[in-house]
Amino acid sequence: MSAVASAKRLLRQPVDAALGPALGSVVRVRGLERQVVLTFDDGPLPGVTETLAQVLGDHSMSATFFMLLTRARQVPSLVRDLAAAGHEVALHGLDHRRMTTLPRREAAEWLRRGREELAQIAGQPVRWFRPPHGAQTVGNRVTAGRLGLAPVLWSGTTWDWKDVSHEQRVAKALQGAVPGAILLAHDGAADKSDLASVLPVSGVDKPRLLEEIACGLEERGLGACSYGAALAAGGVPVRRLSFAR
Repeated sequence: MSAVASAKRLLRQPVDAALGPALGSVVRVRGLERQVVLTFDDGPLPGVTETLAQVLGDHSMSATFFMLLTRARQVPSLVRDLAAAGHEVALHGLDHRRMTTLPRREAAEWLRRGREELAQIAGQPVRWFRPPHGAQTVGNRVTAGRLGLAPVLWSGTTWDWKDVSHEQRVAKALQGAVPGAILLAHDGAADKSDLASVLPVSGVDKPRLLEEIACGLEERGLGACSYGAALAAGGVPVRRLSFAR
């Protein structure tokens, strides 16, 4: 970490400590000795999501799937199968629009409808939320909290949305895989049908990527679990103020 980055981190620590409980978003989990939190966005995607779940099962791992309603509505049985297999269903949005581009009342309805409909499909409560692109305003954050949704961001990434090599993706994921890290991955690929403004790269072999990441975690003596499982194991959420348009 550079001197400038270290200084910024020190300066924001007291602000995060004071305002984090009310306005912060979860970026990692403190108190986990041998687990990272694995998360997937933009799904579910038939043919891919099931295969990823199988890889996770083969390694005795679980994950949190942040879902789009544009996708979940099409495959409700897949959503329920994931929940039944011990994975966690969470909200990514009714669609993939930046919530920050919506008028405040529309954004609130977007969140409320998404939470209620996804919970009905999954047959379980939906408690966590990840805004598309991680973009949210203070008002969005307050609204999410009032609706019983806790924003969960990430501290590490698989780069599965970026135009880099497979080897770079694996290395990037494992670089960020320290105990308590929240790792960002994607089972789906939001497109124009989801009202996405930015399209990810295509052709990423996500099951292969997950398999190599899982093996790399195990070589380091680490496992992976859902965010809810991390809290149930005694983990403590670490929140940081994070607002961007």
